[in-house]
Amino acid sequence: MWRLRRAAVACEVCQSLVKHSSGIKGSLPLQKLHLVSRSIYHSHHPTLKLQRPQLRTSFQQFSSLTNLPLRKLKFSPIKYGYQPRRNFWPARLATRLLKLRYLILGSAVGGGYTAKKTFDQWKDMIPDLSEYKWIVPDIVWEIDEYIDFEKIRKALPNSEDLVKLAPDFDKIVESLSLLKDFFTSGSPEETAFRATDRGSESDKHFRKGLLGELILLQQQIQEHEEEARRAAGQYSTSYAQQKRKVSDKEKIDQLQEELLHTQLKYQRILERLEKENKELRKLVLQKDDKGIHHRKLKKSLIDMYSEVLDVLSDYDASYNTQDHLPRVVVVGDQSAGKTSVLEMIAQARIFPRGSGEMMTRSPVKVTLSEGPHHVALFKDSSREFDLTKEEDLAALRHEIELRMRKNVKEGCTVSPETISLNVKGPGLQRMVLVDLPGVINTVTSGMAPDTKETIFSISKAYMQNPNAIILCIQDGSVDAERSIVTDLVSQMDPHGRRTIFVLTKVDLAEKNVASPSRIQQIIEGKLFPMKALGYFAVVTGKGNSSESIEAIREYEEEFFQNSKLLKTSMLKAHQVTTRNLSLAVSDCFWKMVRESVEQQADSFKATRFNLETEWKNNYPRLRELDRNELFEKAKNEILDEVISLSQVTPKHWEEILQQSLWERVSTHVIENIYLPAAQTMNSGTFNTTVDIKLKQWTDKQLPNKAVEVAWETLQEEFSRFMTEPKGKEHDDIFDKLKEAVKEESIKRHKWNDFAEDSLRVIQHNALEDRSISDKQQWDAAIYFMEEALQARLKDTENAIENMVGPDWKKRWLYWKNRTQEQCVHNETKNELEKMLKCNEEHPAYLASDEITTVRKNLESRGVEVDPSLIKDTWHQVYRRHFLKTALNHCNLCRRGFYYYQRHFVDSELECNDVVLFWRIQRMLAITANTLRQQLTNTEVRRLEKNVKEVLEDFAEDGEKKIKLLTGKRVQLAEDLKKVREIQEKLDAFIEALHQEK
Repeated sequence: MWRLRRAAVACEVCQSLVKHSSGIKGSLPLQKLHLVSRSIYHSHHPTLKLQRPQLRTSFQQFSSLTNLPLRKLKFSPIKYGYQPRRNFWPARLATRLLKLRYLILGSAVGGGYTAKKTFDQWKDMIPDLSEYKWIVPDIVWEIDEYIDFEKIRKALPNSEDLVKLAPDFDKIVESLSLLKDFFTSGSPEETAFRATDRGSESDKHFRKGLLGELILLQQQIQEHEEEARRAAGQYSTSYAQQKRKVSDKEKIDQLQEELLHTQLKYQRILERLEKENKELRKLVLQKDDKGIHHRKLKKSLIDMYSEVLDVLSDYDASYNTQDHLPRVVVVGDQSAGKTSVLEMIAQARIFPRGSGEMMTRSPVKVTLSEGPHHVALFKDSSREFDLTKEEDLAALRHEIELRMRKNVKEGCTVSPETISLNVKGPGLQRMVLVDLPGVINTVTSGMAPDTKETIFSISKAYMQNPNAIILCIQDGSVDAERSIVTDLVSQMDPHGRRTIFVLTKVDLAEKNVASPSRIQQIIEGKLFPMKALGYFAVVTGKGNSSESIEAIREYEEEFFQNSKLLKTSMLKAHQVTTRNLSLAVSDCFWKMVRESVEQQADSFKATRFNLETEWKNNYPRLRELDRNELFEKAKNEILDEVISLSQVTPKHWEEILQQSLWERVSTHVIENIYLPAAQTMNSGTFNTTVDIKLKQWTDKQLPNKAVEVAWETLQEEFSRFMTEPKGKEHDDIFDKLKEAVKEESIKRHKWNDFAEDSLRVIQHNALEDRSISDKQQWDAAIYFMEEALQARLKDTENAIENMVGPDWKKRWLYWKNRTQEQCVHNETKNELEKMLKCNEEHPAYLASDEITTVRKNLESRGVEVDPSLIKDTWHQVYRRHFLKTALNHCNLCRRGFYYYQRHFVDSELECNDVVLFWRIQRMLAITANTLRQQLTNTEVRRLEKNVKEVLEDFAEDGEKKIKLLTGKRVQLAEDLKKVREIQEKLDAFIEALHQEK
C-alpha cells in the first residue's frame, strides 16, 4: 500500500512538471527514446522499486532495461485521464551531447589507427619513382628561386599574436569549478531531480557534468570572439601606424612595381611550363600517331566542327540558310596587320605577303587544331605542308596565292569563294578563323570598280551571323579616325557582345604618338563609338617579312616588359601579347559554340522535316537522287548508248555511208565531170575528159569528202541513240547533259589521219576499173544514172519555175500572178525554146549574134532585156533540154550491154555515160565498205573513249553539273541531302562535345 501511495505522489509531481515545463509536447513511443529519456519520462526506471500497475489492455509491456516481463497487478478502479510524463530537457540534451562526444572520440581514435595502417599498406605498394624525376618540371625543384619564402614568413603573425588568440585555460578551469558549486547548492531543479531519482547519486554527477560542459563551451566561444576582436583591433592599429610611415605615393609606386615584376615572373614561369607541356604532349601524340597504343584516334572536336562549316559553305555560300554557327571573323583595314595576327596565332608564316598590295583576295577559313606535327593541308588535297621547313612554307604561300587568283573571276578583284585550310600543331588553340579581304576606302588603279562594295558585302555576310565572333584589327600606328572598319563593326554588333578589339603595331604607336593616353583611349574605344567584349594590344614584328615567329614573340615580350603602357597601368598584363589574345578568342569561341550548336541542330531538323514533306507531296514515286547520283545514272545511260553503236549492222552502215557520200559528191560529179564531158560530141574526148577530171578529184577532194561524210554519219547515229525517246523510262532531266556530252565528245574526236591516204589509193583503183561484168551491173548503173539525172532535172525545173513564175494552171487555181521580172524571164525563155526546137543539137553556150537576135526579137514585142539575163535564162533552159535528152539516151542504153560486151566501136549507140556512172557507183560502194570497217574497228571505240573522258571531266566540274542538271526536283533532292549531312555531322559533334564535358 505504501508503494502505491508513493507512486501516486510521484505521478502528481510529474504532472505538475509537465504543466509548468517547456519540454517536448505530445507523446513519443517508448522504444524510440534514449535510455536516460525513458527514465525521466516514465517511472519504469530500474532504480525505482515501485512499478506502475498494468493497464487492462490486449498487449503486454516489456521494459527495455530488463528482459523480465512486468508484473500483472489488478488495478484499483481509478480512472486516469492521461499518462503522466516527466519533462526535464537540460538533462536529455546533455545526455545526447555526451553520447555524441564519445562517438566522435571513438571514431577519431579508430579512424586514425585505420588511416595509419592503410597509409602504410599503400606506401609499400607505391613503386620507386626516382627514375621518373625527369617528368616533373624543373620549376618545381627551383620554386624557391621564384617565391620569396622569407617575405612570406615575415608577413605571418608572430608567436605573441598567436598566443593571444589561444584560449585561456585558467579561466576554463575556474568556470568548471563555478559550475560544480552551482550544482551542489539547492535549487528547484535539484528538488525535482531528487524527487524523480532519489536512489541514483551517480546520475546526478553525470547530469551536472553535461550542463557544465555546455556552459563552458558557450563561455569559450564568447571569449574567443572577444580575443579575435581585440587582435583585429591591434592588427588594424599596427597597420595604420605602418601605413603612416610610408607616404601614399611611394606605397602606390612600390605596389605597382611589385605587381608588374610578379606578373612578368609568373608569365615567364607559365610560358616555361607551357613549353614543357607542349613537348610532352607532342611526344604523346607522336606515340599515338605511330600506333604504339594500337588504338584508333577519334576525330578531334574542332575537325568535326570544321567539316560542318565546310558542308554549310557548299550548301549555300550566300548564307541564305540562316547559318548561325560560330566562327571567328577577322576584319580590318587593308595592311592593318590581320594576316600577321593570324600567323602569330597559327605559329607559322603561312599567308602570302605584299608591300601595299592587296594579297587576301578571297576568304580563307583556317581551322586550328592540336596535333603531333606542325603541318597544314587543304580541304580538297592530301598533301601536307611541313610548317617547320622554309621550302614547304614558300610552297604553301604560293599555293594559297594561286587558289585566290583562280577563285577571282575575270574582271573582278576579290571573290566570295572560301579557301579551306587546316593547320595542326602542338600547343595550338582550337578554333575556326576566317580571314577576310581588307576593307578599303578608295579603289586604286588595277582594281575592279566594284571592289569596295564587294568587300563590304562579303564582310557583312560573315558578320551578320549573330554567333560570329568579330576580331576587329586596328592599326595603332595610324590615326584611328582614318579607320572605316570600326564603323562597319559597330553596325553589325552595336552592343559589342561578340566583338574583340585588337590594336596592332603598338610599338610604332608608342614611339610616334606624343600622348601615351591616346593609345589607352584607342584600345578602350573612346575615340570612336565601338563597344567590345575585350581589348588587346599586340606587336607583330619589326616589319621584316623574313622574321620568324619565335623572333617576333621574343620581340613582343621584350617590348611589353619595358613598355610604359604596362608600367603606368594603362594596359593590364592579360591584355597584351598574341598568346593571351589566342587564349581569349579560343575561350570565347567555344563558349559561343556550346551555347548555340544545339539550337542550330534543332533548326536544321525542322528544315529537314519540311524538305522531306515537300518531296513526298511532289515526287511520291521517285527516289531522292541528288545531283551527283543523277549524274552517275545519266553517265551509265550514255555509256550504254555509246556501246549500242557497235551493234549497228554492217549493211546499215554501208547503206547510210553510200547514200550520204553520193549526196555530198553528186553535184560535183554532174556539174564538173559528166556535163562538161557529155557536151563533147566525141566518144574519145568524153572518156579522156572523164579520166582527167576523176584523177584530179580523187587526188584532191574525194578522200577528204569521204572522211567528212563518215564522221558526220557517225555523229548522226550517235545523236540518234542519245536523243531518241526511250518510252516511259525516258527522263527528260538528262537531256541537257546528254546534249552537252555529245557536243563535247564530237568536238574532241578527230578521224585518224592515215585514213585519207589509204582511202585515196582504194578510190583511185576503183575508178580505174571500166569493165562491167554482167547485165545486172549494167542495169544497176542505168538505174543509178536515171535517178541522178531525174533529180537534177527536177531541180532545174524548180529553178525555171522560180525564174518565170507560176504557169497558167497555178494562176487560175491558186490566184497567183507573175512579177514584172518574171514576165521578162518568161518571154526570154519562150524565145530561147523556139531557138532550141530549130537546133536540138545546139552547143551549151550562146554566140554573141544569137544573143543579139534574141534581144531584138524581144524588143520588137516591147520587152527590154539585158544580155546577162538572156545568158542566165539560157543556162537553165539548155540544162533542162540536155537532161531530158540524156534520160532518153539512158533509156536507149538499156539494150546496149550486148554492144558494150563485144566492144562494138562503130555502133551508133554509145553508152560511155553509163560506164561513167557505173564507175562512180562502184567507187561509192567500195568507199562505204572501207569507211564502215574504219568505223566499227577504230572510230567507235575512240568515240567511246572520248565520251568517258568527257564524263569524267564533267564529274569533277561542279559548276558544269549544276548548269546541266537543273530543275526543282534536282534542287530539292540536293537540299535534302545537304541538310541531312549537316544534321548528322551536328549530332555527332554535339555527342562528342557532351562526352568531352
